[in-house]
Amino acid sequence: MDWRTDSDELITLDTPFGRLVGRKTGAICQFRGIPFARPPVGRLRWQMPEPAEPWAGVRDATHFGPVSPQAPSPIDMLLGSALSSQSEDCLYLNVWTPGCDDLKRPVMVWIHGGAFVIGAGSQPVYDGARLASRDVVVVTLNYRLGVFGFLDLADATEGRLPGRGTEGLADQLLALDWVRRSIASFGGDPDNITVFGESAGAMSIGALLGSPLMRGAFQKAIVQSGAAHIGYERGRAARVARAVLDALQISSGQEELALDVPTAALVKAQIGVLASAHGGKDSRGLGSLPFQPAIDGIILHERPIESIRNGSARAIPLLAGTTREEWKLFSAADPRLRLMSAAGFESRFEQIARSYAPRLRPVYTEGSPFDRFNALMTDKTFMVPSARMLDAQSRYAPVHAYRFDWKSHLLGGIMGSCHALDIGFAFGTHADGAASAFFGRGAEATRLAETMMDAWTAFARCGDPSTQVTGPWPQYDCGDQTTMALGDGPPHLLRAPHQVRLAAWGDFPDKALGA
Repeated sequence: MDWRTDSDELITLDTPFGRLVGRKTGAICQFRGIPFARPPVGRLRWQMPEPAEPWAGVRDATHFGPVSPQAPSPIDMLLGSALSSQSEDCLYLNVWTPGCDDLKRPVMVWIHGGAFVIGAGSQPVYDGARLASRDVVVVTLNYRLGVFGFLDLADATEGRLPGRGTEGLADQLLALDWVRRSIASFGGDPDNITVFGESAGAMSIGALLGSPLMRGAFQKAIVQSGAAHIGYERGRAARVARAVLDALQISSGQEELALDVPTAALVKAQIGVLASAHGGKDSRGLGSLPFQPAIDGIILHERPIESIRNGSARAIPLLAGTTREEWKLFSAADPRLRLMSAAGFESRFEQIARSYAPRLRPVYTEGSPFDRFNALMTDKTFMVPSARMLDAQSRYAPVHAYRFDWKSHLLGGIMGSCHALDIGFAFGTHADGAASAFFGRGAEATRLAETMMDAWTAFARCGDPSTQVTGPWPQYDCGDQTTMALGDGPPHLLRAPHQVRLAAWGDFPDKALGA
């Protein structure tokens, strides 16, 4: 393996695709902005990704590549994120490694979240240096978002445009293929790859676990605040695409014009569709997460949870869990929800529960209407889908469960143990910059981050997250539902912590759960 230090900071490395120059910071080597696919621009817009071509000379890998086009988000600001330039030419990944040698370290590949419309692998909260210092290789990646990666145009245009609504997932699979082919050059083991992700990244992993094209792409999975309950039927996915084309004022029979629409116009159309879906005006039945993978018959043949129950991810160990109060990320900043009346909760409850209300009603009686609403939405969107995925995979592989109980002090503590709060601790970036106001800092926060990073990297090594601090971490099964609590004091085991709630949701259909 040919690598050398040209100075105190710059490192030159040969890979199967060409020579890179990266940067060494302390004990960690970093390589940024590495292309894993041909730029999906021009006639390649909405096409499945094609592998990157080898390059001549030395490629600069000291800067992040462009990210998928997207609109600004308050969540980005909350996480203290600073995205680089945006472009449809966005299929780049980044590597952190303790050494470009032959030691074959475990590899951890992060798939970022963001409701399939925002985010990037280059966000500061995903800096892999601290995880890599535990003798693993960390990879983060971009994938096409929103209208560029999750739009079923083929059905909506009767084949006049490509796009099956799974291009974003295909990008992730191609990035994993690049990792298998190239990671040995970075000191990683191509036969010991763990994918991990949060929110839409976790849902992406749930989708990959249910895909026939996943086989051999990775050996283990960590799913944070997501599951396998996504996948639009083709009819609904086509309605979303038609709504985008209407926003672009492209009529039926003229759809090929969309190939030449400027990037900014596509993002504007996406914003309009999202506003319609989230603003109580969703007369077209687009759903609350209109841009998500479609059941295209190629990458997804059915809703992923159904495939997992049938053994699609056989022999892949799984670590999965949620935060305790997921929904507060979305509700805490809205005074209309914080001041919700009992009648307001009842209206929302009936809309969600419908014929299942008699079984669910006794479960959501404690606390204010705001508290009950958050518990209801946390269960429906995150906890119940996660538990069903754990149950399904426990028939085929070792699975472990956690619950993240640390609370944010931001906004006077109203956000509680909300969605996305675990990310900074899984990466050890919780105390970095402005994001520390959300995550928290201090000795207790540092101990939690150390615990999580140790457990996550232990799982990446051998499929068991047990550490000296956690003690033995038993496998989860649908009987005792053993779950490790993280963040509320020292790690401790919970026996069937959600048993009553899971039983109440027992007959609720999979298609009505999740996002």
